Amino acid sequence: MNKPAIPLFKELIAVALLGLFFYLFLFIDIGDSVEVPKSFLNLNTIFLSIVLEAIPFILLGVFVSALIQTFVSEEAIQRFLPKNAIVALLPAALLGAIFPICECAIVPIVRRLIKKGMPLHVGVVFLVGAPILNPVVFASTYYAFQSSTEIVYARMGLAFVLSIVIGFIMYMIFKNRDQLKWSKEELVGRVKAEEGLKDVGKIKSTLFHASDEFFEMGKYLLIGAFIASLFQTFLDRSVLIGLGSNEFSSPAIMMAFAFILSLCSEADAFVAASFGSTFSAASIIAFLVYGPMLDLKNAFMLFAFFRAKFVLIFMLVVTVAVYVAVILYQQILL
Repeated sequence: MNKPAIPLFKELIAVALLGLFFYLFLFIDIGDSVEVPKSFLNLNTIFLSIVLEAIPFILLGVFVSALIQTFVSEEAIQRFLPKNAIVALLPAALLGAIFPICECAIVPIVRRLIKKGMPLHVGVVFLVGAPILNPVVFASTYYAFQSSTEIVYARMGLAFVLSIVIGFIMYMIFKNRDQLKWSKEELVGRVKAEEGLKDVGKIKSTLFHASDEFFEMGKYLLIGAFIASLFQTFLDRSVLIGLGSNEFSSPAIMMAFAFILSLCSEADAFVAASFGSTFSAASIIAFLVYGPMLDLKNAFMLFAFFRAKFVLIFMLVVTVAVYVAVILYQQILL
């Protein structure tokens, strides 16, 4: 009985701390008696700007995602997919452009789709494409890069092409062999959870899903925004400029940042925009494409739901494909 109360207690503490932070920042006048370091004030400003810009898109994304999760069945999606394995790659990528699902929720959704009969490689296309191609991510990216719209269209174009390429490569390696990792306890727990949500009705179920996703994504947004703020405030700018000036190493560095920061795809554009003055456009694009496809929190979820060999090959394919695509884009179009 105490286990469900522990996560709730942690969430309440997080909300209380965030509320205290905003209250102190907005309403408490420090005055002349306390000298606050300029770097700390700069950190607060950067952190709040990232969070406040991203929250509306987070709210929109989790609400629409919750509606889809409650009212759209996996079988309905499956009926629209062609039977031919290669032909199914294109509509799978287009399907990812319709549903506003970020990478925070995409792994369990793809797992459910595959369990209901979706081919593995089609699930891979949806896994890497949907978190970037969906309309909420496009809107947030456009808002964050209004003065550099080429980054917006490069992100969407590369994500669309790469999702098909990655899906094709994974099909050639695994065909349609089952790569899911299920346990009896997991299946029983999932069925009971779904039955519990059905009992409360679809509207309440939608609200429950939306609130859960908001707090889940909000944690990663706050952590990522704070780390980005720390980088921007305390890291020597000459170091960043040196790292970001090399056309071959800077995309790899920003891909590593994207993996570690584990930002929600509906908000990562605001963090990426804060690096715009120190990293090249190609590096920013690498950050925006790679992060939603593969990050630290996603990796843990993938290892939990899929076989280790599949996950390791998937990570290698995604990393190489994104890096090569960004380098080619940089050499040809930038």
